[in-house]
Amino acid sequence: MENNESKSVPKESHALVVEDIISQSLRWGVVISAIIIAAGLVFYLLTGDSGYPAGFFPTSIPQVFKDVVHFKSFAIIDLGLLLLIATPIFRVAASIIAFIFDRDRPYVVITTYVLAMLILSLLLRKAE
Repeated sequence: MENNESKSVPKESHALVVEDIISQSLRWGVVISAIIIAAGLVFYLLTGDSGYPAGFFPTSIPQVFKDVVHFKSFAIIDLGLLLLIATPIFRVAASIIAFIFDRDRPYVVITTYVLAMLILSLLLRKAE
């Protein structure tokens, strides 16, 4: 006698696995960025020094990384904010991969366009 129960249980599709991985990465991205921002804030409150002259803030990603190494509290806070910004961008990039595996060409094109616009907006560094 054949066991039909094993055939009736649907296998988890790779799309659900990818969505779970993306979901976990979004959660961890937010948690890690919050921890980094909090650490920078605590460091600022303990030292009373931002690490920069009055009115100056790091405005480029290489500058932030360089200043994090020197333990400048505002740079540490900026690193947390950059990670927070990068988290949903990672989600868009991961979605492209999931759509490629699903062979869903229209969504690959649309999502690639969205990712390109996100990256372009970061590279242009203008917000109006």
